[in-house]
Amino acid sequence: MADHAALILPAKRADLVRAAAHDAAPGRGEIAIRARAVAVNPFDRYIQTIGDVITAYLTYPVVLGTDVAGEVMAIGDGVTRFTVGDRVLGHAAGLEKSRNSAAEGAFQERVILLEHMASSIPDDMAFADAAVLPLGLSTAACGLFQEDFLGLNPPQPDPAPTGEVLLVWGGSTSVGSNAIQLARAAGYAVITTCSPRNFEYVRGLGATAAFDYTSRTVVRDIVAAVQGRRCAGAISIGKGSSAGCIDVLSQCDGKRFVAQVTPPTSFDQVPAGRGRMRKLVPAMACMIFGTLSLTLRARRKGVAMKMIWGGSLINNAAGPMIYDAFLPGALAQGRFVAAPDPLVVGHGLEHIPHALERQRIGVSACKLVVTL
Repeated sequence: MADHAALILPAKRADLVRAAAHDAAPGRGEIAIRARAVAVNPFDRYIQTIGDVITAYLTYPVVLGTDVAGEVMAIGDGVTRFTVGDRVLGHAAGLEKSRNSAAEGAFQERVILLEHMASSIPDDMAFADAAVLPLGLSTAACGLFQEDFLGLNPPQPDPAPTGEVLLVWGGSTSVGSNAIQLARAAGYAVITTCSPRNFEYVRGLGATAAFDYTSRTVVRDIVAAVQGRRCAGAISIGKGSSAGCIDVLSQCDGKRFVAQVTPPTSFDQVPAGRGRMRKLVPAMACMIFGTLSLTLRARRKGVAMKMIWGGSLINNAAGPMIYDAFLPGALAQGRFVAAPDPLVVGHGLEHIPHALERQRIGVSACKLVVTL
């Protein structure tokens, strides 16, 4: 069997290395694509540094990466939506516990995708643009549409207004950009937070109002904006977002549920090597106490909350709802845009570690992409 190039994590907390990987044939309900662009996410960095804590189930060597776009090379049995040569984007599911497959990681030239987690893309859409979507889109969809989260109406080509408003705290982020568009496509009005420099950006995605998340009066201002309307709940993205959402929902009519994207602490400063435990132990302590504090705050104010796992939709109806029923048509008709904008930081697998480090330092209203 032929080989292709892959960026491999050979062991826990190891350095990423370029190596040859065997070409895997797609199984039933799967497609193989030639990857042309990949995007990086914090989750990829966390697996490298604290994977033994959050993804202890993984079998090494591992191929990281979730966001990918490219061309179909082969199709497995039962695949009806795609043919060889089709241009697609996909949520690569190799890091999920139910998959645990290096062949399904995005950071390689040939990637196996589940058919129901891939979408065709328009001929005029660049692969770099398409690659920004999958994990942000999936995470937003999990929080908005899964029955164990907000359970909103599904997105439609011409949605009827529900009269309800959704709060997206962190609207200029990757998840927020997709949450705004998905909620609008499902018939909900959206109020969001971001930096003032991104107000026009989030309004362009469909938000009806935007508020400065650093303002001392942000909670009071959002509550005033929602008065007289029924709230559909909230999705919280970014540091301090869950507490703000809890405080808003506790003063509004409607669903008092926060779908959490961001944990109450960051693991960005935890290294894979020397000094790891010195950074990891206090980060874990902050996670425990932060979660406890949020739980007590929510319970005291009559608000429910739950942390999203962005890959859970591969095993429920939300996956095909988005990647099969909604996204292909929405992209083709211009009803949904790839957001945030891609920032291409290199060509070739060897540029991915640099992209991950740059992502750790921080970006705003863009997503880092490497072309292949």
